[in-house]
Amino acid sequence: MNDYFSYHHNELYAEQVSLQQIARQFGTPCYAYSRAALESAYRAFEQALAPRDHLICYAVKANPNLAILNLFARMGAGFDIVSGGELQRVLAAGGAAGKVVFSGVGKREDEMRLALQAGILCFNVESAAEMERLNGVAGEIGIIAPVSLRVNPDVDAKTHPYISTGLKQSKFGIAYDRALPLYRQAAGMAHLRVTGIDCHIGSQITEVSPFIAAAEKVLALVDQLAAEEIVLDHIDFGGGLGICYDNETPPAITNYAHALLAALRGRSTRLIVEPGRILVGNAGVLLTRVEYLKHGEEKNFAIVDAAMNDLMRPALYDAFHTIRPVQKSAMPTPEYEVVGPVCESGDFLGHARQLGVAAGDVLAVMSAGAYGMSMSSNYNTRPRAVEVMVDGKAVHLIRARETVAQLYADEKIIR
Repeated sequence: MNDYFSYHHNELYAEQVSLQQIARQFGTPCYAYSRAALESAYRAFEQALAPRDHLICYAVKANPNLAILNLFARMGAGFDIVSGGELQRVLAAGGAAGKVVFSGVGKREDEMRLALQAGILCFNVESAAEMERLNGVAGEIGIIAPVSLRVNPDVDAKTHPYISTGLKQSKFGIAYDRALPLYRQAAGMAHLRVTGIDCHIGSQITEVSPFIAAAEKVLALVDQLAAEEIVLDHIDFGGGLGICYDNETPPAITNYAHALLAALRGRSTRLIVEPGRILVGNAGVLLTRVEYLKHGEEKNFAIVDAAMNDLMRPALYDAFHTIRPVQKSAMPTPEYEVVGPVCESGDFLGHARQLGVAAGDVLAVMSAGAYGMSMSSNYNTRPRAVEVMVDGKAVHLIRARETVAQLYADEKIIR
């Protein structure tokens, strides 16, 4: 646990608010976020990178709630987006288009037009075909597109294969040995302006060494470009710094930042980073109520009202989240499979958890602020969860729970 989620008299609190109270007021499943935790993580990045010109572009995919985007925007953040929809969210939340970098391997023409007309900072181009398309779209509307190439350094991020993006077999980025000729090509295109270089090797990385190995390869390429008079405005080292879900020991933000700054020593080029999970992951919990306790011959099941549609990570990656009772008790703590009501064998939130709980009790699935609500779905016609933000003693509703009627409102019956 962190300072923002802690027990007081055996009851779990977010800042100064009881999570039991939140569950009663807003129902479950419910995502609850700590404003102080969000602000603290962002300030840690700002302070660690203060010695040089930099821009922190929050990775919107981690959690795109407008309240969170607005909070970071007011703190000065830029944004890393991967779709036109995310750009529209950023703008609706008060984010500045001029601080947006657009990543992703499959940008459509309409998304390119939207971003060009909004005046974003840069497109992180991920293929030769995308570069050609962007040049054409920019020419059609008479705008010069600012571009960087996302270079794939073939560095092992030492993370889960599904969230490792910097190896040769990845769909992401441009192969390292193809980058220089593509930069030459981009520099000669009439409607592109080369402004930077981008590299992102994966997510939930718990060591500094992969970041530095990638940075060294990127900087060697920067020097090759400079020798050909292709001078860059910024170097974007992406995101990927991990958090503690269980027993991981990821580097502190200061250690990570200082390692990047050391690699850049002697260079004045602007630094861009794209943190996501590290800013929001430990700032949120998922509250869920125990519906039934089911005792079997081989396993016991705590059947809760949250499911894989609410928090996909365990089913998708076999990811671990600590699960805590909101109200501690002196009851025995048998081992439970914590499972949801969705009709899939893979619908679980946690395996083999020692819990002293009864039907009706509320559990908190910890470290659920990143890739929780953002990956949720309506599978089994389940409305998505309510979201709230805790700010000291206050609780703000930041997204109402969906209704079933909303889920089918746009569907049509044919004769």
